[in-house]
Amino acid sequence: MNRREFFKASSVFSLGPAALSLSKRARADPFPFPPPLPFLQESSKLKITGVRMVRPRPKKPVPSYRPAPGSWSTRGVEVANPMSIYPRYKSRRSLFMADNLGPQGVEITTDKGIKGIGYGGPGGGFVIEKHLTKLLIGEDPFDVERLWDIMWRSTLYYGRKGLVVHAISAVDNALWDIVGKALGMPVYKLLGGETKERIPAYCTGNDLEQHVEFGFKKLKLAIPYGPADGREGVKKNVELVKRARHLLGRDGEIMLDCWMAFTERYTVELAEMLEPYRVYWMEECLPPDDYAGFGRLNEKIQSTRIVTGEHEYTRYGFRLLLEYRAADIWQPDMNWCGGLTELRRIGALAAAHDIPVIPHGGWRGGCPHYILATTNSPWCEMFMPPPGGPAQVYERFEEDNNITRGPEGIYMRPPERPGFGWQLIVE
Repeated sequence: MNRREFFKASSVFSLGPAALSLSKRARADPFPFPPPLPFLQESSKLKITGVRMVRPRPKKPVPSYRPAPGSWSTRGVEVANPMSIYPRYKSRRSLFMADNLGPQGVEITTDKGIKGIGYGGPGGGFVIEKHLTKLLIGEDPFDVERLWDIMWRSTLYYGRKGLVVHAISAVDNALWDIVGKALGMPVYKLLGGETKERIPAYCTGNDLEQHVEFGFKKLKLAIPYGPADGREGVKKNVELVKRARHLLGRDGEIMLDCWMAFTERYTVELAEMLEPYRVYWMEECLPPDDYAGFGRLNEKIQSTRIVTGEHEYTRYGFRLLLEYRAADIWQPDMNWCGGLTELRRIGALAAAHDIPVIPHGGWRGGCPHYILATTNSPWCEMFMPPPGGPAQVYERFEEDNNITRGPEGIYMRPPERPGFGWQLIVE
């Protein structure tokens, strides 16, 4: 298929989902289909010949440096988390998180020399090497829907969530990279083209002064304290939000990342105390499987939006969020939720019910291509390099993410190069 034929075919298919109201029969609704992909009808004349786990690095490395003392980005600071109830593990996440679950990148090679790189989540490499590879060798990489279904069905007996879906995500994303390279197009054009000229971005982290000085007008704060810290912790959380509002002024947006650390009662009380500061959303306040709890919070709290989805998997998990009316905004991670193929299905389900999709980790792993091409995906999450580095570090951040500035603060765009457009060295 040449470029002219591709665009002629893709113009036939435009997504115009009706904003259906959520009825009491939502759990009986079938899954809506995302727009058909024209290239699925074509034979690529490519065959997969190899699959290997990799740790790619940039072709143009940036200098390493020690972050400024006291900055949030040193990672030596406290962030509320599910383990905060245990004093031994409370002070920082590295005390309880896995040290090394292997590479999260996969490289898929073809018989015509075209290679694709995809990123997944922690622990997926074992599943790729020991299971998925044998299902992929000899297959056409353009068959993204078929191969996703094969990987999903073949792992149902031990997967469905977690590292197995992390593995499927990595493979699926690598296939999309191959398709884009084979057709000479960036992935967002495979998805139907841009729906916006540039993507408004928000910055996550508590180096607030750095982020505001850079130009961000949307900040997501990593809440430091939870129920284990009592009233004093609540006051410190409020002070952090108050500081952000002072820095941003009246019109900037503030979001809170609560990382599965709260109880329902704590969330309600904190939301009440934060009402004067106009918080845009509170994210992942409860453990991800507490759908009923999220539903109760979403019904009770009216001063802000309740959002979640970072640790949710596939369209089936997000349908549970829909059934419980658990979130105003969905936050799937393209590297964890099942890859770009499954993210399209999640997005179609969300669009059918007028729910925005703002992916977790949206600036990484190729996800900006999805956001740019998707009407109901309005923002992109970003992390800045820690403060304290040489100017070259921040110049490269702007260059790599096509940063521009405007009324909403910082904007970004994915690269125009074929596939996901990365410039990487893989050894």
